[in-house]
Amino acid sequence: MPQQSGAPGRNCPRCPRLVAFRKSWRAQEPDWFNAPVDSFGPRDARLLIVGLAPGLRGANRTGRPFTGDYAGDLLYGTLKRLGFAAGTYGARADDGFTLVDCRITNAVRCVPPENKPTPEEIAACRPFLAATFKDMPRLAAVLALGRIAHESFVLACGARRADYPFGHGRVHHVGALALFDSYHCSRYNTNTGVLTADMFRAVIVNIRKHLETGDTATIAARCPQS
Repeated sequence: MPQQSGAPGRNCPRCPRLVAFRKSWRAQEPDWFNAPVDSFGPRDARLLIVGLAPGLRGANRTGRPFTGDYAGDLLYGTLKRLGFAAGTYGARADDGFTLVDCRITNAVRCVPPENKPTPEEIAACRPFLAATFKDMPRLAAVLALGRIAHESFVLACGARRADYPFGHGRVHHVGALALFDSYHCSRYNTNTGVLTADMFRAVIVNIRKHLETGDTATIAARCPQS
């Protein structure tokens, strides 16, 4: 697959800790992807979903965002039910599954140890996030999965974090874009009840409604806030 415009190269050197981690996993699992993970989905999509970072045994292994781990099961299943995806999700990069009017990227493109990027690593990768959404001519809505993704997107827009506080179910207007917030669809959040499948589906339903009608009514009243 060709490298996308504005994306980090396979051997991006920006973050020494992530480079060392990447090299260690290339040695342990030479058949895994083990590289910065590019965005998935058409650049002319109206919806961009921003996650945190590749999962070690998910996208870092398969080379496609949210592919091969529990978060992908919930995310892709919900997107398909609401018309943002087509095909059969097989948890592999070559399963033929496609996104419809939707693109997925991460705030940090390389897998971090313990799934915890540092503030410096998040900042170092932010130009790639900015390049991604600036290269989407029809972009109208952004879904941030978790606080880090939310804040990195806000900063990539040149806005102040304090003006756009994160909260599950909230909707912000950042310039011409509608920014929707959700707790991350990780196994930890679902196992602990922080996020349920119904809560996540409600956010995607609200995005679908916005794209069809321009209505960005918040669902915050029906979902607990952070």
